[in-house]
Amino acid sequence: MLNIFSELRIKNINIKNRIVLPPMVRFSMIEKDGFITNTLLKWYESVALNGVGMIIVEACCVSSDGKLRDNQLGIWSDSFNSGLKEVASKCKKHGCTTLIQIHHAGFLNNLNDIPEDKIDLILEDFIKAFRRAKLCGFDGIELHAAHGYLLSQLMSKLKNQRTDKYGGSLEKRMFFIEKLLMETKDIFDDNFILSCRIGGNEPTLLDGINNAKYLESLGVDIIHVSHGIPDPNFKSQAKIPIPKNFKFDWVIYMGCEIKKHLKIPVIGVRKITIESQASYLIENNLLDFVAVGRAMIGKPLWIKQALISYKLRKKDIDV
Repeated sequence: MLNIFSELRIKNINIKNRIVLPPMVRFSMIEKDGFITNTLLKWYESVALNGVGMIIVEACCVSSDGKLRDNQLGIWSDSFNSGLKEVASKCKKHGCTTLIQIHHAGFLNNLNDIPEDKIDLILEDFIKAFRRAKLCGFDGIELHAAHGYLLSQLMSKLKNQRTDKYGGSLEKRMFFIEKLLMETKDIFDDNFILSCRIGGNEPTLLDGINNAKYLESLGVDIIHVSHGIPDPNFKSQAKIPIPKNFKFDWVIYMGCEIKKHLKIPVIGVRKITIESQASYLIENNLLDFVAVGRAMIGKPLWIKQALISYKLRKKDIDV
């Protein structure tokens, strides 16, 4: 029976289980220069050693002026390559599929006022970052297009009112990503995969579904559903309507709903802390992968403890 310890193959890459360490910026382990530290390297290796199926290395910024905070990892020059290579090597050594998230924080001021040639330059930065990521030995890339950062802003009907090639219809709001993937299609062979983290509410769930379907048509291999730029009319914690009988967080709900419309695997994330929660989502085919973030920080042996819990539950069921 399908469970969180079931393998899943994407292209030539065999992912050994359905638990993902999502990209979480470990600010306390990073200096302002943006380089991999020994502390950060050891932490990633410890997670890989303890059996997680996939690690998505935290947001690495494509340009020095696009960081979400001073102490964020960089990938805007070749000088970062050696540290990133170490992360990829040590994690993969333990049989862990390892992706790296590529990111730009976007603009606090009005996206619509940013000159087109400025966005053109950022696009070039993304292209260069993608190629560095491949050279560093990762199994793939995750493109960060959620949480109100640059690509989320470009996708958003609320934020993107541009009248140039980057704004307007869905196709134009996706132009940045489509152009990026066209310019880097040569690196995405059968041994290199592409995930895209999107906001399931951009601003509505229907928009999230349409965005995900469009990304699938562009050749994205995995959709990772998180939150986007919400409709300001929603004042509660949940930013979309969800059924009262749904057992999990509203962001998990969006992932489950988006999965219904796609053929490619979907990662769901948010407030999953224990094995039984993750198992329910996988065993009922509501998601393909479950991301366990803060709980993995608090419990480095989460996977091993989950296996014990799973076996005990299965024994009780069999009895």
